[in-house]
Amino acid sequence: MGFTIGGILDMRSGSRRRSRASESTAVAEYTGLWGWDVAPGARAKRPGDGGPAVCSCGEADCPAPGAHPLVFAPEVKAGATLEEVLAAWREVPGAAVLLPVGRSFDVIEVAEPVGRHALVRLERMGLPVGPVAVTPHRRAQFFVAPGAAAELPALLYRMGWDDAAELDLRGIGTGGHITAPPSDLAGLGPVRWLRPPTLDTAGRPPEARILLGTLAYCCHRSAFYA
Repeated sequence: MGFTIGGILDMRSGSRRRSRASESTAVAEYTGLWGWDVAPGARAKRPGDGGPAVCSCGEADCPAPGAHPLVFAPEVKAGATLEEVLAAWREVPGAAVLLPVGRSFDVIEVAEPVGRHALVRLERMGLPVGPVAVTPHRRAQFFVAPGAAAELPALLYRMGWDDAAELDLRGIGTGGHITAPPSDLAGLGPVRWLRPPTLDTAGRPPEARILLGTLAYCCHRSAFYA
């Protein structure tokens, strides 16, 4: 049994009526509707005493608790059938939904208040904007065309910005993963969509250069958004 756009949209609408969409439904939407690969990820718990998070991978010194793929679990590839998605997720109950970066998209990440102001400016200017996610530690993640992370320093330099680190703006590219809604990130809470994917933007996110000037400018003026 394969996916149909109508069937996935029905699943998405049904999940909205619940307080929290299941990970398997989200995986089915990401692979079947948006055409993204999905990696099962680790979870993290934070003790009530404020101690360090404990990762479900079992490594006591895990460098990224609840924010990395499970090494033993294969990815669910874009275009997988519904049965394949459900079968794969039954093997990893409770896994977080991670999206591999550098294939269908790269990510430009900024502080959430900056990202919200930049999004308003971009939409007012009528510029194309792809999906945007927000994390529980208040970061906004803009999906852009693959290759952006590697080109980011050069793009910023050509625009007159010498140091991305000073702007608190970073790129995530090939080899990276991001936690996707509705999964929890590092035991801090769920990731949410600020601007959900659409059929037009999921497979064709904008080139980074279209957004970067506005994002860098808003980062530079971030004191006004605090």
